[in-house]
Amino acid sequence: MCSTPPKHRTGRLRALLTTDPEAAASLVDVRRQGFPALEAMGAVLVEDVAVPRSKMVAMFAEIDRIAAKHNVFIACPSHAGDGNLHPTFVFEGRVDEVPEYVWEAASEMFQAALALGGTLSGEHGIGLLKRRWLGDELGDRQYELQRQIKRVFDPKNILNRGKVFAE
Repeated sequence: MCSTPPKHRTGRLRALLTTDPEAAASLVDVRRQGFPALEAMGAVLVEDVAVPRSKMVAMFAEIDRIAAKHNVFIACPSHAGDGNLHPTFVFEGRVDEVPEYVWEAASEMFQAALALGGTLSGEHGIGLLKRRWLGDELGDRQYELQRQIKRVFDPKNILNRGKVFAE
């Protein structure tokens, strides 16, 4: 499900580094082919969570557990240097009609990231798709404070109406 980086014979994770321009181009090409390869398998929902780097192994394990539980393929490219993961759910169907079992798996994944001291988004933001989990990350007091701040700057509720805070 979630692929893990190659290990050195000592069992430690290792990185592939090169100063050779041809080898570097090859590594970049492999990276670029990742998402098209996933899209060839079915519809994809690309997500974004971040956890402390010290918790990445635990997060990969959680993603594997969640994938098995919900019988969904989840690839997991990541930016290991900053703890940012891009769990990518691959499923039959269309991207604009994500099946409920995929959302259930995504919800568990978001909860796992939060439980590990992480966040719902490392770089993509919350957006419309993840706003239902924003209260889980912020907590009731912080969530209400955010709503109050919006009311101060948008008392008529005309800016991005219903985008982050549902009506």
